[in-house]
Amino acid sequence: MKEGKSVKLNGQQQQSQQHQNGHLSPFKFAKLLDPEATWDKDQLGDVLHWIRQAMALACGLLWGAIPLVGGIWFVIFLVISTGIIYGYYAMILKVDEEDFGGHGALLQEGLFASITLFLLAWVLVYSLGHF
Repeated sequence: MKEGKSVKLNGQQQQSQQHQNGHLSPFKFAKLLDPEATWDKDQLGDVLHWIRQAMALACGLLWGAIPLVGGIWFVIFLVISTGIIYGYYAMILKVDEEDFGGHGALLQEGLFASITLFLLAWVLVYSLGHF
């Protein structure tokens, strides 16, 4: 019985040490708007990816519901999406883009998946709602 408790306590101590060493750092939402926060490449990439996916879904649903048609709206989505991502990491987080592979790598994060999601939502909502 005592042996089971000591094993459990040792496991908890190891987990707390890992958190302190930064190996398994928990993600905090306050970090999303903190320009002083430190980011690793994977964390920032994930945040940019999911922001872009949320924008793609919102724009696709909106474009299909209005209903908007034409290639210009696709280009407008790309400009809005890229502008928001650039503004987020350059102006809000104030990260040094060279530490993360440059502007190209950061702006490309989640781009192709968001295009797919945007087009899928746009076409589905437009087709189901207006035909």
